[in-house]
Amino acid sequence: MAAWLVAVPFLAFVGTFLVYPTVLVLLGAFQDSNGAFTLENLTTLFKGVYFDSFVRSIELSALTALIGAIFGALLTWAISVGNPDGMLRRIVVAGSGVLAQFGGVPLAFAFLATVGFEGLVTKFLRDNVGIDLFAGSAWLFELPGLTLVYTFFQIPLMVIVFLPALDGLRPQWREANASLGGTSWTYWRHVGGPILTPPFLGALLLLFANAFSAYATAAALVSQGSPIVPLQIRGFLTGEVVLGQENLGKALGLGMVIVVSIAMGVNVLLQRRVAKWVR
Repeated sequence: MAAWLVAVPFLAFVGTFLVYPTVLVLLGAFQDSNGAFTLENLTTLFKGVYFDSFVRSIELSALTALIGAIFGALLTWAISVGNPDGMLRRIVVAGSGVLAQFGGVPLAFAFLATVGFEGLVTKFLRDNVGIDLFAGSAWLFELPGLTLVYTFFQIPLMVIVFLPALDGLRPQWREANASLGGTSWTYWRHVGGPILTPPFLGALLLLFANAFSAYATAAALVSQGSPIVPLQIRGFLTGEVVLGQENLGKALGLGMVIVVSIAMGVNVLLQRRVAKWVR
């Protein structure tokens, strides 16, 4: 009984800020402006700007997840083969923990101050090298800019989630491979690769979900239009609602929940598969 009492604040928090909003989104997605059951909200998601926003969100999330996973895995491997108690590893791990959470408006401001129209790097290149970063378009405030900014927190997140898998590779496996006449290629082909593939794919899915659900950074950078789903939902929350489509924002939210749930479900299955190797 005492254990349940201790858990009451946590359960209340989860119920208020997770379960209750999810139920509202789920019910509202199937209701029209009068509260009657309808599928019109969901069918609208497959049309026009709303479908395009889902496509762009998935493309943005997949691209940044792939870039973050590749470069993050390389950085993780570099620190994993070094001294486990070395200064470099401690700095990278600590820095990754900070940078993975450095998002939202502060991250957008940092990029604006660095590579914005009048950013430090932009002005230096324009005044001293003759290179105008915005000669072609205002790319920082469009999907290419979001790709660059999202990658900034995707790489350190990959370091955090992928490092335990690399640390789980036991030296005895490499020694056994060498004693049997195997090479580095055979070790990674038959031992290291198969073991690391599930956690790598799981981390890739986690990065995808992280980028797909990100909002504050995109909202701070993109002031015109709503190219991705979170910004489409912002339009409904700020009152930019067409008559009869009051619950379309909830349908968009339900679509996001479904996409993220699929990604996280596959991630759980992959983690279960590899858990016995990294204990």
